[in-house]
Amino acid sequence: MPPELVPQRPEYAAMNPSEWVMQHEAALRLGSFVAVLGALAIAERISPARGDTRPARRQLANLGLMLINTGLLRLVFPVLAVAVAMSVHSRGGGLFGLLGLPPWLEIGLTVLVMDAAIYAQHRLLHAVPLLWRMHRVHHSDLGFDVTLGVRFHPLEMAFSMGVKLGLVYLLGAPALGVVAFEILLAAASLFTHADFAFPPRVEPWLRAAVVTPSMHRTHHSVLRHETDSNYGFLLSAWDRLFGSYTPLPLRPEREMPIGLKQWRTPDELGLPALLLQPFRAAPVAGPAPARFADKETPDA
Repeated sequence: MPPELVPQRPEYAAMNPSEWVMQHEAALRLGSFVAVLGALAIAERISPARGDTRPARRQLANLGLMLINTGLLRLVFPVLAVAVAMSVHSRGGGLFGLLGLPPWLEIGLTVLVMDAAIYAQHRLLHAVPLLWRMHRVHHSDLGFDVTLGVRFHPLEMAFSMGVKLGLVYLLGAPALGVVAFEILLAAASLFTHADFAFPPRVEPWLRAAVVTPSMHRTHHSVLRHETDSNYGFLLSAWDRLFGSYTPLPLRPEREMPIGLKQWRTPDELGLPALLLQPFRAAPVAGPAPARFADKETPDA
C-alpha cells in the first residue's frame, strides 16, 4: 500500500520529528540509557581491560546511589532542564533568542556549549575544597567499570542540575538540543567508565574526537597529577585546549591503582558511608601500601 494511503492516527499525522522526540523524551532517555548500559556491560565482560567487573559490594553501592539520585532529583527539581528550555526558547529568551540562529545551529551549539560547561564544572569540583567533598564520593571507588558512571553523591547531582538549569536559561537553548545533550551525557558517563579498552591502533583516532575509557581511566588514578587531568566527558578537545590532558598514566591501565588512598576500607565505602562522606573529614591515612609509597597521592 502506498505510504499516503496508510491510515494515520490524528495526533501523529501533523507531528514533525522534533515534536515526536519531545513527546517521547522520557522514554527515549530511559531506553537509550538501558541500551547503552546493557551493551557496555556485555562488552566489558567479553574483553575486560582490568577485570573490575567481577561482582562486588561496590557495584551495589553505585547502583544504590543511582536509585537515590533518580528519586531525589524528581522531588527537588520538579522542573527539569527540558521544561526550562521549552519555556525560555518558546518566548525567544536567552542568548539564542537575541541571535536568531537557525534551529540546526542552535541544537549543535547547545550540545557544544553544555559539554564545555560540564568540563569547566568538573575542574571546579576538583579545585574547590567544599565541592571536592561531594565529588570525592565518585573518586573513592576502588574499581573501574560501567557502574562507576552512575556513582555520584546526591549533593553533586543537585549542584550539577542547578548549573545545567542556569545555563539552559541563559542560552535560551532549544528543548531538542537539551534532550540530545542529556542522552549523550548519560551515554558518555557510562561509556567512559566501562572496563574495556580499544585496540592500540584504534584508540588514538577515537581519542582525537571523544573521551575514551582509557583516557578517562587515567583521571581515576590514585596519583594526584593524573586525577587532576582528563576532565572531559564527551569531547576530548577541552582537555587539549586548556592544558589538562594526560596521554598515558605512569603505570599500565591493568595495574594502575584506582581511587583515593584515604578511603579504602569496606566500612568507608558502603552506601550509608558514601552518603555521609561529604560531611566527614578525611580519615588519617596510615602507612602507604607499597604500590603507593613512591608516588604522589591525592588529598581527600
